[in-house]
Amino acid sequence: MKPVKTLIALVLAALTGASIAAESPAPHCRVTDLQSGQALDLPIPQGKVVYLDFWASWCGPCVMSFPFMNQLHAELKAQGLEVVAVDLDEVREDALAFLKKTPAQFTVVQDPEGKCPGLYDVKAMPNSYLIDRRGNIRHVHLGFRDGDKPALRQKVQELLAEKP
Repeated sequence: MKPVKTLIALVLAALTGASIAAESPAPHCRVTDLQSGQALDLPIPQGKVVYLDFWASWCGPCVMSFPFMNQLHAELKAQGLEVVAVDLDEVREDALAFLKKTPAQFTVVQDPEGKCPGLYDVKAMPNSYLIDRRGNIRHVHLGFRDGDKPALRQKVQELLAEKP
């Protein structure tokens, strides 16, 4: 989405009182793989821990979060972590230009119907959700700063250590 439309969507979510809480089931949402165009359902099927991140090409903190997500994915994929980033740009080329400068080694999808941000009650850019192996949201994180990395990594590792 463009910044103005994204801001309007975020304000409307706040005004309607929409809220997603930790320990609630992750909403189901239809997305499209940015590269292949293949339709996918979020969240990833149960059995995986999912780091679900909503981002946009114009988001400054998103540039910093992508290397962190790449690192998490590389280090923890074998243990059952799946990193998925949902692009909220309206223009696909904007997202592709971002990814050319800031490559992703994890799944990047788009939400062609624009329903996912509302279902997940996205309030910031980026907005991340940690989803456990049973499909429940266990942690919601708004924004991204370098200082957030240790706590996010610890929360991911705690979810990975839980028995399925």
